[in-house]
Amino acid sequence: NIQETHSMLTAIAAIGAIATLAAVFGLLLGYSAIRFHVEGDPIADQVDTLLPQSQCGQCGYPGCRPYADAVASGEAEINQCAPGGQAAMLGMAELLGREPVELGDAVEKPKSVAVIDEQLCIGCTKCLQCCPVDAIVGAAKQLHGIIASECTGCELCTEPCPVNCVRMVPIPQTIGTWKWPYPANQTFDYAIDSPESVEITHREAA
Repeated sequence: NIQETHSMLTAIAAIGAIATLAAVFGLLLGYSAIRFHVEGDPIADQVDTLLPQSQCGQCGYPGCRPYADAVASGEAEINQCAPGGQAAMLGMAELLGREPVELGDAVEKPKSVAVIDEQLCIGCTKCLQCCPVDAIVGAAKQLHGIIASECTGCELCTEPCPVNCVRMVPIPQTIGTWKWPYPANQTFDYAIDSPESVEITHREAA
């Protein structure tokens, strides 16, 4: 009947309008992506691969990538990364053709991972909230734990703990913890160790 036909035409018109709007918005988004595309800095990309990705902010920048951008542009010095220490500084010096410099205020420390004392942890989640790489697991009023393979050793979780149950444990330098540089991205001839393959249990460290 006429009413059913009218309803069908209305539905078709609505679908057509939605499809048209979707096509228009798609074209606008595609144009914007091309028009405002920003090319990445390949030098900053290479500098970023030399950094430990601890995202600790000790260099004065909010993360490793912003620091890499600053180094590549000449805004920052190559000696501001404390976790990367001399290895990162020498790598950046060779990559950028700069002279090696002293570490300055950046105090080089042995590679380490965080360990939580199970006997003291009260489950406050303060350490969990400040971890930049989500290497801490747990919930409110429950025991927290560290994923050793994900921990970057930034130490940001130690200070917020109200019961001082988080401590840093140096990683023993073994074949398992020694990391050779990637030839495609790193041209210097020394190795940078990493906690990626370290297995440290909380009970062993306690």
